[in-house]
Amino acid sequence: MDLSTTYLGLKLKHPLIVGASPMASDLDQVRRLEDAGAAAIVMHSLFEEQLMLERSAQQAYVNNFENASAEAMDFLPKPSEYVLGPEEYLEQIRKVKAAVKVPVIGSLNGVTNSGWLDYAEKIQQAGADALELNIYSLPTNPEENASVIEHRMVEMVRHVKAKVKIPVSVKLSPFFTSPVNLAVQLAAAGVDGLVLFNRFYQPDIDIEQLEARHSLELSTSSELRVRLRWLAILSAKVKTSLAVTGGVHTAGDALKSVMAGASAVQVVSAILKNGPSWISKTRDEMKVWLESRDYDSLAQSLGSMNMAKCPDPGVYERGNYMKVLRTWAQANLK
Repeated sequence: MDLSTTYLGLKLKHPLIVGASPMASDLDQVRRLEDAGAAAIVMHSLFEEQLMLERSAQQAYVNNFENASAEAMDFLPKPSEYVLGPEEYLEQIRKVKAAVKVPVIGSLNGVTNSGWLDYAEKIQQAGADALELNIYSLPTNPEENASVIEHRMVEMVRHVKAKVKIPVSVKLSPFFTSPVNLAVQLAAAGVDGLVLFNRFYQPDIDIEQLEARHSLELSTSSELRVRLRWLAILSAKVKTSLAVTGGVHTAGDALKSVMAGASAVQVVSAILKNGPSWISKTRDEMKVWLESRDYDSLAQSLGSMNMAKCPDPGVYERGNYMKVLRTWAQANLK
C-alpha cells in the first residue's frame, strides 16, 4: 500500500507529521519520533515577543502581548521560561536537521507586520525545509475591522515569500467571517499551504481567587469536526496544500482528514498521550483499512469526500444544520 503524499512540495512517506510542540526542543525525542515513523517534524514556534524582547530588552513589550497568542500564553508565559532564545532556536534547527532525515519545518508565531518576519530568512538559512507562519491574534480593538486584520495577514505572507525560497504555510484560526475568501487571498499572495486550525485556548475564571487563568488541555477527536468541514470546503476551492492540526487521535481521524482534503496530518496530543509509537501504529492501521477496501494508494482517497466530490455536498453547508435539527427532534421528541 502506497501511503505517500506531497505536502508543501515535500514528498512524504505518509501524511502523519509531528505538529509544533516542545517535543522538537529535545534531540533524543526528535530521534525517537523519526524512529517511530514520523514523516516530518514541525518545530515549536519562535515568537514575535521573543524577538522583540531581544531587540529592546524591555519586559514591558512582552506584557503588552499577553493576549496576542494562545500558544505563547501556554508555552512561553515569561521571558525567563523561554525554552530557546532566537539564536538557540536557529541552532536547534541545525541540530535537528543533522539528527534526522525527514523534512523539518520551522515555525514563526506573531501578529504584526514588523521586523520579526525577517527571521524567516534566518530559519531558511538554518536549514529548514519549509516554514509555518502561525498568525494568531485576538482582535479587541473596536476600531479595527475584519478587512484590516486580513489585509495585514496577506501582507505578512507577501513579505515572507519575498524573503525566502522554501515553501510557506499559514496556520489559521477558525474565526474568520469568510475563510474561503481569506484562503483565496493568501493563495494569491503566494502561500504554499494552509494549516487548519490553530487551537484557541479558552481562559477560565477562578471565582475564589478572583483570577483569570489559562491552561493547556490536550485535544480530543471531537475537535476534528470543524476542521473536516473547512478542509472539505477549502480543498474544493483552492489549490494550495492543506494540513489538519487538532483532533486527530485515531487512524479513522487521519483517514477522514485525508478524505476531506488534507495532504498532511499534524499530530501532537495523541503522541503526548500515547508516546511516539502511536505514529507507526496509526500508520499501519491506515494501511490495513485502505487495503481492506481495495484502495491502491492513499492518493486515491485524497479529497474524495470534499465538497466537490462527496455524494451529498450539502452536509457541509447551512442546509445540513436544519436537517440535523429536524432529524434529532423527530427521533427524540416523540
